[in-house]
Amino acid sequence: MLKLDSEPEWERLVDTIDRGTHAVAEFRSLLVGAPFGLAPPRWVRDPEFELSWHLRRGATAHPSDLHAVLEFAAVEAMTAFDLGRPLWRATLLKGVDGNGSALVLTVHHSLTDGVSGVRILTEMCARDRTGTDFGRPSDSSSKTADRSSGATPWLRISRSLRAVFRGLFHPVRSARDGAALAASLARLIRPVTTTLSPVMTERSTGRRLSVFDIPAEPLHRVASAAHCTMNDAFLTAVLLGLRSYHDRHDAPLQRLRVTMPISLRAPADRLGGNRISLSRFVVPVDITDPAELMRAVDTAVDAQRHERAVPLSGAVAAVLNRVPIRLIADMLEHVDFVASNVPGSPVPLYLAGARIDRVYAFSPTLGTSFNITLTTHAGRCCVGINADTAAVTDLASLTDCLAAGFDTVLRLGVETPKNPYRESGGVHDTR
Repeated sequence: MLKLDSEPEWERLVDTIDRGTHAVAEFRSLLVGAPFGLAPPRWVRDPEFELSWHLRRGATAHPSDLHAVLEFAAVEAMTAFDLGRPLWRATLLKGVDGNGSALVLTVHHSLTDGVSGVRILTEMCARDRTGTDFGRPSDSSSKTADRSSGATPWLRISRSLRAVFRGLFHPVRSARDGAALAASLARLIRPVTTTLSPVMTERSTGRRLSVFDIPAEPLHRVASAAHCTMNDAFLTAVLLGLRSYHDRHDAPLQRLRVTMPISLRAPADRLGGNRISLSRFVVPVDITDPAELMRAVDTAVDAQRHERAVPLSGAVAAVLNRVPIRLIADMLEHVDFVASNVPGSPVPLYLAGARIDRVYAFSPTLGTSFNITLTTHAGRCCVGINADTAAVTDLASLTDCLAAGFDTVLRLGVETPKNPYRESGGVHDTR
């Protein structure tokens, strides 16, 4: 969801989105499955593609504010795609908070991942309000839509032959490495049967959304001072918030299970498509000192980076990203939550004459209780929460606890008792 400072010029917006669909072939393509599932689905250009079916103008209930936009976006998130058309929708809501507007984008997980989504947005936007004529990309990029993803048959055969020769000349080492790899792969994809959270246990198809903002630079500074990453600081803040949320429910925690997407996208990869794998692991929650908790998180995340199955995560992702989201959700049903950190544009961007003030991502829950996604944009961290209504019965309370968790992390090393960086009135949900 893009929160804009004004209403974009409609004709310019139509031209911009149209240009984007020519640059990313999947946005003008259908995902077609092979008979009996004997081959991976493939992208085929939609010969009847019509932009007006996907890009629309709409209105929210009055008053038209961020609360109403989140209500609209929640309904969009729960509305199924028309499988006979490309799997995306975009709705412009005008008159938000006065003269502002919002563009609600609903995109199937197979079309793009977070990193690619940011790249697509950056390619379509201008650096000033007047805009620039970007020209029309060549349709040659769309030719990639009419083929299956994955390695060529010869590449797959050559890889298999190399594996056979390694096994012949190093049988003991190959057997040992193979067993370790099999165990690692099992940890990567095996279902889990119970949640570690005693509170967020139920699952449903209902969704509710909430958002809040924090400044990016102080969070980065705190992470650097602790010799950790921005992602470590982000996940630590989430765990502090979840501990507080469970304390409110008289349910103390020791550990939680999290799924974090791993980006497999290389700088040379083309726009579009999904290049992520999913890493599941257990993180501690009962460490009282926030700095010590951040270091423990860093250790847990680093261990995931060294899993033997990580080099195969591209193959796993190729399968997971093409199967129905319901099957992925069944596999991850008892994971407690999903956390994702997406680097965005460091500078302001303009869409058809309107400045993008906030970029909120509401990624799929994947069968967990909620997904929290942090997207950096022009010096701000925009936090979007997509919660299962059965697992999170009081989203306002959870959002408040999570925002307080970020407050705690930002106060590390700050002597004043009150965090000077906290934005007042920055928490919104759909209640």
